[in-house]
Amino acid sequence: MYVAVKGGEKAIDNAHAWLSEKRRGDKAIAEIGVGQIREQLTLAVNRVMAEGSLYDPDLASLAIKQSHGDLIEAIFLIRAYRTTLARFGKTRPIETTNMACIRRISATFKDAPGGQILGPTFDYTHRLLDFTLAADSETSVVESQDMSDAQMLPRITDYLNQEGLIQQEIQTGDEPGDLTREPLQLPAQRDLRLQSLTRGDEGFILGMAYSTQRGYGRNHPFVGELRVGGVVVEMEIPELGFSIEIGEIEVTECETVNQFTGSKSDPPQFTRGYGLVFGHSERKSISMALVDRALRWAELGEDNVGVPAQDEEFVLYHSDNIQATGFLEHIKLPHYVDFQSELELIRKLRCEAEIPSRDEEES
Repeated sequence: MYVAVKGGEKAIDNAHAWLSEKRRGDKAIAEIGVGQIREQLTLAVNRVMAEGSLYDPDLASLAIKQSHGDLIEAIFLIRAYRTTLARFGKTRPIETTNMACIRRISATFKDAPGGQILGPTFDYTHRLLDFTLAADSETSVVESQDMSDAQMLPRITDYLNQEGLIQQEIQTGDEPGDLTREPLQLPAQRDLRLQSLTRGDEGFILGMAYSTQRGYGRNHPFVGELRVGGVVVEMEIPELGFSIEIGEIEVTECETVNQFTGSKSDPPQFTRGYGLVFGHSERKSISMALVDRALRWAELGEDNVGVPAQDEEFVLYHSDNIQATGFLEHIKLPHYVDFQSELELIRKLRCEAEIPSRDEEES
């Protein structure tokens, strides 16, 4: 006999109270503040903003605290809150060419115009635990670059453009779609694919990008340019007749340069993959650029060699960690009726299977 657990609203309230107690932890230890999360766990905050499609470090920090540090749950909270906000206008496209770069590197040109700017990076650190952090002592650091000293630098791909060696990106002037207002439909244009990738789960996009490097694709990528910095956000004001600055956000942009042997209409040249993410998020932006390039096989007249990263439906429908989490975690909710029907079916099949075997024994 299978009996449903009873308790109702009181049991749910108690579960919530216990969850809150677990979140707080040992009360002898000072509670972490939203400001501490915002300033000291910035990479986690950046991921929540990017995959939550809302640039607000304070809200992202609050979501991380509320979710016990579960970033997917925090992203869910941010997306849910975003739906409650009134939309009173739209901004102009940000000009990343005018980015005030705190970090800018190129893997294609050693002497890149404007120079290589290492900026804040893990690239040259030893992966050794720093126990001084556990002792609550400040580590000695070299004075960092102030954002006001950041530089505006030319694009690396502009120099390839001068020789006609890289495919030109055509500006159609069409307004891009908006995945936050309309559901994704396939086949999707590149603007919607890029939106889906920037909202997609970082681990999933990384795995897809890694697969292209391991041979599940025909493109060998070079990081033409990776830049991190601040960009101005402008908004058109109809009453004024011109745009005004309403703020500044930090973004990470990556352009990859990929080999292209040419097609019936295009000569051999380089092509691009593109990634743009809120905050300082290099792994995500590079991964996004690699997957973007893999998904462009049809528009470039390339063969679909049947690899996962070229499958638009597979990549875009499975990269959204909120949809994936919802579908996966729903199976832990009550399925008593479904299970009872399955149970009866299995019992019936076993009973029918036993009858012929008994007849055979008697004969």
